[in-house]
Amino acid sequence: MRFDGKIALVTGASSGMGASTARLLAHRGARVFTAQRGAAGHEDIFADLSDHKAPEHVIKSVADAAGGLDILINNAGVMLEGTVEESNLADWNLQMAVNLTAPFLLCKYAMPMLKNGGGSIVNVGSIEGLGNNPRHPAYGASKAGLHGLTRAVAVDHGPDGVRCNAVAPGWIDTPLNVDFINSLGDPDQFRKDIGGIHPLGRTGKPEEVSELICWLASEAASFVTGQIWTIDGGRMTKLSLP
Repeated sequence: MRFDGKIALVTGASSGMGASTARLLAHRGARVFTAQRGAAGHEDIFADLSDHKAPEHVIKSVADAAGGLDILINNAGVMLEGTVEESNLADWNLQMAVNLTAPFLLCKYAMPMLKNGGGSIVNVGSIEGLGNNPRHPAYGASKAGLHGLTRAVAVDHGPDGVRCNAVAPGWIDTPLNVDFINSLGDPDQFRKDIGGIHPLGRTGKPEEVSELICWLASEAASFVTGQIWTIDGGRMTKLSLP
């Protein structure tokens, strides 16, 4: 899986799965742009993706600097907790803006360049687009919508030579999740408990997700499109005990 001569854009690449994906693409030869509110150590474009004007600015910046785009990784996301009763409209709108509207607009504005060279889009969804954890109504809805958008783009733009897939990660040891575990009263017990709901007996690493993302973006997956690839250590397959 080499990406020599390819131009890639990764959103939300300052940490976690986005950072790992950007590093792997660069290591395998791609010219990597990133878009987020802070620095990621590549060709960074500073953008607040909750602003509906940001995606057009991001794509224009890539076009001006590189003249094209081959790979788009929609990774940026936000999750707020609260039931529908507890959540307010601002919470809902923020999660929809970052998790669903921004990928839609990035696909929209990037499509002319992606069509030019048979590009690939990989959206980072979630197992919460397939099921739901408690108190995540907006997050789950936005990720389910992102999965639907993935299929729609694949159907509409397959004839243009553009592939679109999504990954649906489960519990991944991102800095945010690690900090959450460490903030608990008994982090070791929590790790044991959460490992127990996975057939593989552990949670995932960002690098494991980025390997799948890069495979989907590569020519090795040239006949793969419109698919949602679950990567969760078997969590969604394992039935709970009574």
